Amino acid sequence: MSDYLIPQWPAPARVRTLCTTRSGGVSQAPYDSLNLGEHVGDDPSAVAANRLIFEKSFAARPVYLSQVHGTDVATLSSNSGHGIVADAGLTTCPGVACSIMVADCLPVLFTNLQGSVVAAAHAGWRGLAGQGGRGVLEQTLRAMDSLASAADIMVWLGPCIGPQAFEVGDEVRDAFTAQEPAARALFQPQCGGKWLADLPGLARLRLRVAGVEQIYGNDGSLPWCTYGNPARYFSHRRDRVSGRMAACIWLA
Repeated sequence: MSDYLIPQWPAPARVRTLCTTRSGGVSQAPYDSLNLGEHVGDDPSAVAANRLIFEKSFAARPVYLSQVHGTDVATLSSNSGHGIVADAGLTTCPGVACSIMVADCLPVLFTNLQGSVVAAAHAGWRGLAGQGGRGVLEQTLRAMDSLASAADIMVWLGPCIGPQAFEVGDEVRDAFTAQEPAARALFQPQCGGKWLADLPGLARLRLRVAGVEQIYGNDGSLPWCTYGNPARYFSHRRDRVSGRMAACIWLA
């Protein structure tokens, strides 16, 4: 049986969202069971069956990107195919589901208050940090700017590796604190010169700096942690060989 997360947020009625977990598919261990990623070593026939199960569960067509931990945003239409190289997708077309695959990185869903545009972004630490303070979240907001100001946008953060588990080095901390000193509070020192990083906290900080105040979903607590919930979530950091979940947003 599928175990989808349905975001609890005050999005407009025509905005639809869901986030898969690892349950409800046909893949065998270690990809058990609803692995939607074609690039992780799973049996291609199992992935195809999983995608069919997934796509039959909602009334929209997901568009899967080729994610590269970058900051590019693709504008999707009814003619868009899979495999566009980008780490965020945006659409104003009904029935086109902006879809992000994750297994520790943070999926971020966007809509405006009018429900006329939606977007989804893949925020690992590299894409979140970006260059010069402009990462994938800022680029997504910039792409939405002609249709909605930051003050009119609401965001939902999905499950990701939590602040209890995401150990990083100085280069990750420096990538954030060099641009925003307030980010220092989101890194806790560990032995050996390492840090525990609060990925959803960093996303919330970057969004608020950009002018977004309506932020829902992942608050950094354990139930949201992909690493700490092996029965529910895939985690690349935990398992190394792992399936992928999908977070989708679309206009009905």
